[in-house]
Amino acid sequence: MTETTTAPVEPATTGAPAPQRQETRRRRRPPSPGRVLAWVVMILLLLITLFPFYWMLRTALSSNGALYSGATSLLPVDFSWGGFERVFGLQSTEEAIAQGGSGASIDFWLYLRNSVVVATVVTACQVFFSAMAAYAFSRLHWRGRNAVFGVFLLSLMVPVIFTLLPNFVLIRDLGLVDTLLGIMLPGLFMTPFAIFFLRQFFMNVSTEVEEAALIDGASKVRVFFAIIIPMSVGPIATIAILTYIGSWNDYFWPLMVSYTDESRVLTVALGNFNAQTPQTGPDWAGLMAATLVAALPMILLFLAFARRIVSSIGFSGIK
Repeated sequence: MTETTTAPVEPATTGAPAPQRQETRRRRRPPSPGRVLAWVVMILLLLITLFPFYWMLRTALSSNGALYSGATSLLPVDFSWGGFERVFGLQSTEEAIAQGGSGASIDFWLYLRNSVVVATVVTACQVFFSAMAAYAFSRLHWRGRNAVFGVFLLSLMVPVIFTLLPNFVLIRDLGLVDTLLGIMLPGLFMTPFAIFFLRQFFMNVSTEVEEAALIDGASKVRVFFAIIIPMSVGPIATIAILTYIGSWNDYFWPLMVSYTDESRVLTVALGNFNAQTPQTGPDWAGLMAATLVAALPMILLFLAFARRIVSSIGFSGIK
């Protein structure tokens, strides 16, 4: 009679597998002091950055006459929509003066239209011509290409204020002072930064598809519009957003060449609130309301495309 030996049966393990248990323990591990300190510093920097925008909103929603009595209050003082009503022209002259405004009429929608026209046209033309120039610098081989590109890079070192007077003399001689075209013309065609930005991306694009299209008989122009542009939607959209924001926020050049409401953009119109200050004091509520209205579209635009802007800048090699 033979004895049969049976191997001991191990008890079934309950719960998650070992790697999962280790991962769970790792997740439950308390954060390190360095990580906590980094988050605290980041939150403090975020609050410091956002506080001016909050203070601008708080001032815009306050009554202009009560601001001085509640200067240290973190909440709106004597809550009022009067500042926004003066910006949009919804108050009569008597009501505006009674609430600390100047009583002068401000054509907000005309200024807004001018800003939209200027920013849109400058962005469309500048991105289009800069993309063509960047393609020529990155793909076409011609004598003196690197020297010309070096000159473009050197122009980045020239302060903008040095070009204001020559540009003004040119616009004056062309008879374009106090016109929207006069505001748009200096930045209408291309900028060195846009060319450099797009050239860095075009140089990283594979040439195999382009060479295949050239072998099939496509011209350089067709390759640019049918291949390069569709492959570069991200960087082109990024430079378009940056150009639009820069053109929208431009102040000093439009101030130099626009003298009437017909050509005055929104940023220049904000100066009217200071210029039309009544004797009782500045219209801080109206000024902050107008500033918030002018800045809000660009803030929303940047927040909507912030991730694309950051990723495109990193991919293009700009550190």
